[in-house]
Amino acid sequence: MSSPANAWQSFLTSQGAQFNALGEATFPATAANAQLFDLSSHGLIAISGADSQTFLQGQVTNDIKLLAQGAQFNGYCTPKGRLLALFFSFTIDDVIYLQCPRDLIPDLVKRLRMYVLRSKVLVEDASERRVSLGLASDTLAATIEALPVTPYQQAQTLHGTLIRLADAGAQQRALLVVAGEQAPTSWQSLSATFTPSSTSQWEALEIQAGIPQVYAATKEQFVPQMVNLDALNGINFKKGCYTGQEIVARTHYLGKVKRRTLLAQLTGGQAPHAGDVLHDAQQQEAGQLVRVAPTANNGWWVLAECRLEAKEAGAINWQGQTLDFKELPYVLP
Repeated sequence: MSSPANAWQSFLTSQGAQFNALGEATFPATAANAQLFDLSSHGLIAISGADSQTFLQGQVTNDIKLLAQGAQFNGYCTPKGRLLALFFSFTIDDVIYLQCPRDLIPDLVKRLRMYVLRSKVLVEDASERRVSLGLASDTLAATIEALPVTPYQQAQTLHGTLIRLADAGAQQRALLVVAGEQAPTSWQSLSATFTPSSTSQWEALEIQAGIPQVYAATKEQFVPQMVNLDALNGINFKKGCYTGQEIVARTHYLGKVKRRTLLAQLTGGQAPHAGDVLHDAQQQEAGQLVRVAPTANNGWWVLAECRLEAKEAGAINWQGQTLDFKELPYVLP
């Protein structure tokens, strides 16, 4: 018997999708305004039980109590303050869900369970229980009446939980989390209005919105501020202790952050990857790529973590190609 994940991929294949090695869906290229994306390459960790909020409060960078006010970003750090994962966090039916790249989840679940001890907490891989879909359109608010006005606010719909996300340029965006068994029906219903589109196009929108990510290739490479988690309201400096808190707080209080993640483009050619090293004008190490996705003209959108002094001193390059830096959609602290 096929697993729910395979059943979902089989359904999408019947709808014209192909899947790459990362589990990302690829559909025929489209310039449609209203787009529908499969986001099942990002899975979900479910944290439930009477002590779930208290448990997570001691593990991640944000104030879990504020989830009652809407979804939030969270960093999950080593004791040395280095990121093991970036979570997009939200609650559904009193269960806290942590969204991140699916291939990281087995190790993260194992690690989180180590700290449960006697707490009344259940940590589970819920990637096959719920399916995440992305919606994007420059008229999304007019298309979906239930769409919240403010980013990261939630609403319940006939399909599932709808979370408004930050815009990417003119594109209004939302995350829709649906029950696994309902996902095919929701997909077919939404396809009447939204054109199924490749996951890589969603990744490009995420990058344009300045949203970082941590992958297997970049685990333990970044302190949260290096990927702008503070600018995304993903760190609460008043909540108290959590793993890595001392380093994160010290970075915040003892001066300006010297490394930041910036938005840029690369021209066409060989594909860059997250974790690739960047160099300055003197060919000294200047940072690394955080997130990568193709542009519409055979180039690449990238989020690049850089030494700010190196960027100010001259061009930053990847394998000899100069990064064309763009304006981030938010202000860095």
